[in-house]
Amino acid sequence: MAIEKTDTLVVGGGQAGIALSEHLGNNNVPHIILEKRRTAEAWRTGRWDALVANGPCWHDRFPSLEFAGDDPDAFVTKDRVADYLVDYAEMIKAPIREGVEALNAERMPGKGGFRVETSAGEIHAKRIVAATGAFQHPVVPQIVPQTAGITQLHSFYYKNPEQLPDGAVMVVGAGSSGAQIADELNRAGRRVFLSVGPHDRPPRRYRSRDNVWWLGVLGLWDMAAQKPGTEHVTISVSGAHGGQTMDFRRLGNEGVTLTGMTQSFANGVLSFADDLQKNIAAGDANYLEMLNMADAYVERMGLDLPEEPEARAAFADPDCLTHPLTSLDFAKEGISTIIWATGFRQDFSWIKAEAFDAKGAPIHTRGVSIVPDIYFLGLPWQSRRGSTFIWGVWHDAKYVADQIAIQRAYADYKGEAAIITPAAAG
Repeated sequence: MAIEKTDTLVVGGGQAGIALSEHLGNNNVPHIILEKRRTAEAWRTGRWDALVANGPCWHDRFPSLEFAGDDPDAFVTKDRVADYLVDYAEMIKAPIREGVEALNAERMPGKGGFRVETSAGEIHAKRIVAATGAFQHPVVPQIVPQTAGITQLHSFYYKNPEQLPDGAVMVVGAGSSGAQIADELNRAGRRVFLSVGPHDRPPRRYRSRDNVWWLGVLGLWDMAAQKPGTEHVTISVSGAHGGQTMDFRRLGNEGVTLTGMTQSFANGVLSFADDLQKNIAAGDANYLEMLNMADAYVERMGLDLPEEPEARAAFADPDCLTHPLTSLDFAKEGISTIIWATGFRQDFSWIKAEAFDAKGAPIHTRGVSIVPDIYFLGLPWQSRRGSTFIWGVWHDAKYVADQIAIQRAYADYKGEAAIITPAAAG
């Protein structure tokens, strides 16, 4: 079988790979995109059935294509997002090869470029871009043993309430996924417990503007790094039910039992940290800080946006907040299922290069690796807060593609330095 050659090999056919393809094409860079499943597969099978986008579609899109036929302020379904990405790939003629997995990439000594083993054969590329995104491998903490007789699944594999066995459900993790899944299960009539850790909870809308608009005008999307000590704080926001502010007091008053962070499990009992009230208070402070910043911006700019004093009115504290649980006996409470909404880890082990730190995270500057000819795209906070969003990765992709084009221009230089002899120098 003949070995295929290309300038740039992009691994990952989701929003990052598609965005990069547009910019590589604009720079006339020959490239191939490998997607081990289908284009935008994670949006189809790596989300629960009722998921909608967490931002309105006027904002969460690529600049060159709108969500045709959708209300600009709508939070579109996950399948609609997947279809949008497929349509975009077709529009820009992205060279995606579905069903092909990159297995191993290593530099070819003395030749330049990389030898990449794939499930469909070998490819030689001058450079490679890992565009596999931020949500690669679900992480489940080793807290509850599989022998405990409890159904356990990561939020990545949750689809709907009917999927779960009868009984109460423990949801661990109160970011956007955990909070929305807990809300959905509670609305379906399940008894639900929700373990809440440190989080930010921005207003969904305030003074007639969506949160994404406020983040934009306040310059918060362009934050280059998180505040010290908040690197792992999750954000709880939702587009479900037309878009609602995720308020844990509301969930508590609607029947969800809130707990602190999950710590340990023994003899059928799950134990929690005594931090629920602290975590809720910190989330409240984040919420009020956003309102204050928005109010100051309106005053400073003289905008005619209606005041919204009711946004500062708090729900009453539910009993689970005033008297937090320290533990739960699963048998006594009839808990049959744990859903771990505990995030993901990345895996770049297929790239054989000294491009990673001791934890396996890429060492890079805005996606440009410390190792020449290796690039990354779709990393959390790759260049700014918005890097993992559809519109944010588009801008990061332009930077990466431009850096590739710059390196190609240097490599294409054919001139020779003049040789100055002593006689010529005269």
